[in-house]
Amino acid sequence: MWQARRGRWTLETVTQVQDVVSVRDEQELFDRTAHLFTHADEVVCAANDLHTWATMRGNTDLPQPRRPGVRGRKIYRPQQLLDPASAPHLQELREAGMEIRISEREINETIIIDHRIAILAAGRGYTVLLRPDLVHGIKSLVEATWRTSTALAAYETRFAELRQYTPQLIELLASGCTDEKAAREMGVGLRTYRRRVAELMSVLGASSRFQAGARAREAGLV
Repeated sequence: MWQARRGRWTLETVTQVQDVVSVRDEQELFDRTAHLFTHADEVVCAANDLHTWATMRGNTDLPQPRRPGVRGRKIYRPQQLLDPASAPHLQELREAGMEIRISEREINETIIIDHRIAILAAGRGYTVLLRPDLVHGIKSLVEATWRTSTALAAYETRFAELRQYTPQLIELLASGCTDEKAAREMGVGLRTYRRRVAELMSVLGASSRFQAGARAREAGLV
């Protein structure tokens, strides 16, 4: 059915294609669905990465809904606030009218369009769900995450200081020096240094200092 329908989907015809469609990469996803965003009444997106859904668009996302009255919502993980590229990117989303929250839960890369289409990242490709009960199930999970997440402004206030000292903190953790020496290098007391380490581990969802360093590298923080 998918091979027979090479044109773009519309919300009026999605029920005419198969319930679950595999898309091989972001380019095909963009070609098939990008236009849906400009006509959507609501778009919800959960992303682990600032650059998710970035096909052919540098560091931006798929098109955001811009018509008056359109609701756009986006959920990020806390570590994205530590990325130096986050400030201009998040400001762009705000200017596009997106509501942004931060979740400490693990989240799957997901986009939901008008309660009718769910797009899930699946390795390098994507799975597009069209069957109503499947879409409803995915939406319920995303909404639960949204309800327990924190508004972006609150997180920005909380981690403004953390964002500034993270690069040096990661460098000190990687050096293997003692906490006492690391605290002196940062010019803070031992208790303050250990608090900063604990905050960083919390933001990165790390259970050890080693894991915090690894995740920081994965997130492009060092």
